Amino acid sequence: MTFLENIGIRGAMMHPTLYGYLKQKSDLLMFIRNNPVWYRYLSRDPSYMNQLEKAAKEWQGKTFQQRAEKLSNQVKMLHLLYELAKSSKGK
Repeated sequence: MTFLENIGIRGAMMHPTLYGYLKQKSDLLMFIRNNPVWYRYLSRDPSYMNQLEKAAKEWQGKTFQQRAEKLSNQVKMLHLLYELAKSSKGK
């Protein structure tokens, strides 16, 4: 059973090179499994691949802004832990 059959799409055609590329990128396959409308976009027009990759990065939290925000939250948490340890040590 192919990937397309696993996500419930039977008899649909996708460009073979595009399908091969998606098979190599497991994160994109996972995104398409969760957002099957992208399969329809790609099967109609393979030039949507750039938009797919951007949407997948946003969905997975891999954009620069999302990573910077995550790092900022971690630094804030470390600062709070440091302040907590400092205040409990002083008592």
